Amino acid sequence: MNNEPPASKPAGHNNGPDLSHISPRDKAEILAQALPYIQKFHGKTMVIKYGGNAMTDPSLQQDFAEDVVLLKLVGINPVVVHGGGPQIEDALAKIGKKGTFIQGMRVTDEETMEVVEWVLAGQVQQDIVGLINAVGGKAVGLTGRDGGLIRAHKLKMVDRDDPTKVHDVGQVGEIESIDPSVVKALQDDQFIPVISPLGFGSENENYNINADVVAGKLAEVLKAEKLLMLTNIPGVLDKQGKLLTNLSAREIDELFADGTISGGMLPKIASALDAAKNGVNTVHIIDGRVPHAMLLEILTEQAYGTMIRSH
Repeated sequence: MNNEPPASKPAGHNNGPDLSHISPRDKAEILAQALPYIQKFHGKTMVIKYGGNAMTDPSLQQDFAEDVVLLKLVGINPVVVHGGGPQIEDALAKIGKKGTFIQGMRVTDEETMEVVEWVLAGQVQQDIVGLINAVGGKAVGLTGRDGGLIRAHKLKMVDRDDPTKVHDVGQVGEIESIDPSVVKALQDDQFIPVISPLGFGSENENYNINADVVAGKLAEVLKAEKLLMLTNIPGVLDKQGKLLTNLSAREIDELFADGTISGGMLPKIASALDAAKNGVNTVHIIDGRVPHAMLLEILTEQAYGTMIRSH
């Protein structure tokens, strides 16, 4: 058996930070400290919502792909669910269309839906599949149509201020059911599923679904050990801007009630909370701007974000 390191790095690999100042003994200690976590999570499923800066910065993309492949190689089953808000905005701008939002949800008419499908299932999904495969993983792209994965119906959005009023946000879907058999079949065969948040309805119509919601629901159905949400913030912050690293579902409810959690964080945390209440052991909201944030959160003692416990 050849124990020599590879002669050259794979094409496109950034050499990363210089770690020559760390002694071999310290490196061995660092690796050994990951052992209890690898043992604890071996064979477990982790759903990763991939979005924000981690998705658009090339060196963070590389880190993300390496983390996913490493998790798979140590016997953990990562399932990636991705968003694509900024990419959709860029594509709409190219055809002279401006995205409109009602209560944080993208209004999706027929033309917008075509762009959403093309961007998510075409461009973004295939980019992620390519990144993972380039560092030695075996990623497979799926949408909610594949294997009848995500059934949905039209979202009826009730007005926040006037509950008698319902907004029409077009082809935006609400999840009816998730059939995870295609995901399980891929996992058992060493593949890494990469899922676009697109569902289909009873008349074979297409729906755009919030990626945080898809990640949360999928984590529940797969009985995932963890749901990891990569975001552009350090985690859930208190009113003073201090990171709250460890919260119970009850404490999150209190933060909603007193307005600490608001705006764009609402749907994200709501999905995280639902998952924690419905059988996902822990949900982590982590800063996707930190290199290798996922490995740090899963395989070390150090908290790199907010962990929401189920109880």
